Amino acid sequence: MDLTGLLAFPLTPFTESLEVNLDAFAEGVEAHVEHGAGALFVACGTGEFSSLSPDEHLTLLRTARDVVGGRVPVWVGAGGGAATARAGIAAAQEAGADGVLLLPPYLVTGPPSGLVEHVRYAVHDSTIPVIVYQRGSGRYTADAAAALLDIPAVVGLKDGLGDVDLMTRIVTTIRARRPEFLFFNGLPTAEVAARAYAAIGVARYSSAVHCFAPEIATRFHRALAEGDDDTMDQLLEHFYLPLVALRDETPGFAVSLVKAAARMRGHKVGSVRPPFVEPTPEQLDRLAAIVDAGYAEVAK
Repeated sequence: MDLTGLLAFPLTPFTESLEVNLDAFAEGVEAHVEHGAGALFVACGTGEFSSLSPDEHLTLLRTARDVVGGRVPVWVGAGGGAATARAGIAAAQEAGADGVLLLPPYLVTGPPSGLVEHVRYAVHDSTIPVIVYQRGSGRYTADAAAALLDIPAVVGLKDGLGDVDLMTRIVTTIRARRPEFLFFNGLPTAEVAARAYAAIGVARYSSAVHCFAPEIATRFHRALAEGDDDTMDQLLEHFYLPLVALRDETPGFAVSLVKAAARMRGHKVGSVRPPFVEPTPEQLDRLAAIVDAGYAEVAK
């Protein structure tokens, strides 16, 4: 399996009453494909996975598959407690997803060996490809990550911790046994750490910016592939780093700001579901200036 290109994570649009807006979702999926996304991961972190019901997950998956029509792979999120994660993976396979991003266990923590068994239990007898998301309560040692290789359905690991030393150990350990295993940079605003991850052999990353400024996301992705440090430096200075500074002001802004920026660009994505909150008017003004600065760099 080879997931190439820029990986996109569509937003889940809501109506004023916070019901899923499937028409707007379909428009967003099509926009991602038209702007060159290499694969779509629906109902994941940026898609507000934790706020969605199982029926909403499946409806979003089926809608995305219908819109995409096989043009790019469509993956879907699963996670929560052990039984919920198992049911989510089984449902994704039944509904024809190309793969599953398995998010960490909900609320509880356990040792690395317990995390491996959580994945084993969640996968059960499913054969759909699974990428394990390392973040929050799901932190693996190099040995524990290597133990995931004994679960045939697990094809990759996505890192949302940002510990490059740990990831270096994990990548080195796993690639010695399975060179084709997939690794992903899954940090919020992953472009900020993209060069550091690429240096240890983790060039794939997911871009939330593709939801509202695909031209900026695509330009940075190309610059990384070409080793164009000047372009990356300019985009980081004028767009990505100011965006991260604003994002870090309020918990949950890794999603809220993306939705707000998408609304500014004319997308009918609606608000976020709680516990996320919307930016203040002053934060929205700063967000608009940051997006404008990013597009100004792309236009040079």
